Amino acid sequence: MGRLTTHVLDAAHGCPGSSIRVALYRVDGDQLEKVAEAVTNSDGRCDAPLLQGDDYQSGVYQLQFQAGEYFHGKGVKSGKQAFLDEVVLRFGIDAGQDHYHVPLLISPYSYSTYRGS
Repeated sequence: MGRLTTHVLDAAHGCPGSSIRVALYRVDGDQLEKVAEAVTNSDGRCDAPLLQGDDYQSGVYQLQFQAGEYFHGKGVKSGKQAFLDEVVLRFGIDAGQDHYHVPLLISPYSYSTYRGS
């Protein structure tokens, strides 16, 4: 069975992004249905796949990472408003594939992602 996983790396501090709140939504047109939420562990990973088993279906999904909250907790000063607050990644899944891994590399002023393995 397939699964969807993620992890966060903090490029600014050179460490895993731990204790970051993550939510996963299934996208249907302009509607979002929350299907999972988690908090990253000390290695920047979620303890379990965000999707697996019967929930692992083809479609469009959206991951939301609470990056601003994380950097504020790390003591990063960014003025009145953080440049990155909530990082939103929208992507498609083909359930015929066994594993989708969507990592996030963040700093207070940038982020990048890719389809990992």
